[in-house]
This record gives sequence, C-alpha cells and structure tokens, in this order.
Amino acid sequence: MTSTTDNYVYQKLDVKLNKVIAFRPANLSADLDKIHKWMNQDYVITFWKLGFNKDKIQQYLQKALADKHQNLYIGFIDGVPMSYWESYWTIDDVISGYYSAENSDQGIHLLIGDRYFLGKGYALPLLRAMTFFQFQYSATQKIIAEPDIRNQKMIHVFEKCGFVFQREILLPDKNAALMFCERQHFMEKWK
Repeated sequence: MTSTTDNYVYQKLDVKLNKVIAFRPANLSADLDKIHKWMNQDYVITFWKLGFNKDKIQQYLQKALADKHQNLYIGFIDGVPMSYWESYWTIDDVISGYYSAENSDQGIHLLIGDRYFLGKGYALPLLRAMTFFQFQYSATQKIIAEPDIRNQKMIHVFEKCGFVFQREILLPDKNAALMFCERQHFMEKWK
C-alpha cells in the first residue's frame, strides 16, 4: 500500500538504493493500526516489549505524542510506510542519568515494522537518513542510541552509520549498549 501523504519533514533519494527515504510525523488516527501491527511482530516484541492490544498501543502513542521531549515519525521507502521512529531530547530522558547530557543532544529509537523490508539492506540507509535529519538542528553535536545489548545486528548497523559504542548500561527496561554519534565524525564519514 503506497502512501499519498506529502507532509514529509525529510525526504531524500538514497543513490545506493535508488529509493526515496522519507519521514513524516506520526499521527494517531492514521498510524494506530500499522503501529499496533508492527509492535506485535515477534522480532519487534523481543526488543520493544510493546506487544499489546490496540487499546494499550493507543494509550502508549497518545502519551508519547503528548510528550514534548520527543517526536514520533513514520519512515517510508518509495512512499511505502515501513518503519517507526522516536527522536527525543536526551536531557529530559532517563538516559541523561547515564552520561553527561547536553541540552541539544538527541536520541533515537527505531523499528522496521514491515517484515518485507527486513534483510534487504535498508536499516543502514534509513538510520543514516534519520541521523542526517536530526543533525539538521544545528545545535545538536551528539546523537545517542541505546539499543538492547542482545540486538547485535542493530548495534552493528549503528556502528556502520557512525555511532561508537561507549559501554553497557543497565536501563530500567533493558541492558543496553550506550552509543554516541558525534556530528563531526558523522559528517566526515558521509560527506
């Protein structure tokens, strides 16, 4: 199913994929069904732990959309919605207790929700696009990731993108790999 939504906040042709990667703000009424489906995929439940019924997912999204320290996005490849993203200000997040957070630091959570898009080399271009999007805020010098330490595939993708493993941390909901992506390193890597 192709989206006709044209309110993308970021859109770019990935020349290696020859596909357009885009993001638009998540919308409760438009996205509840797809996010509910995605959160209940076996490969997503393992790490997100949000395999709930639709009412609980709706409550989760309502709270997340009202939370001023983060923005939710749907990711697209060639107009097809296929991923969910949470971009957040780390200073107002639990992660700020695990490193010296700056006011302009951003963090990132993501999932590829549609199984069709798994294993096809999309994770790195998508993550790179979101990282470029976050660095459009000129004050941001660092982007944080804290994937589940068991998710070695995603840790590898973060490293390929330019994130550097700092240390393992114990968060309230998981053992995580604290990773930093510094602006200068990222821009030099992907200029």
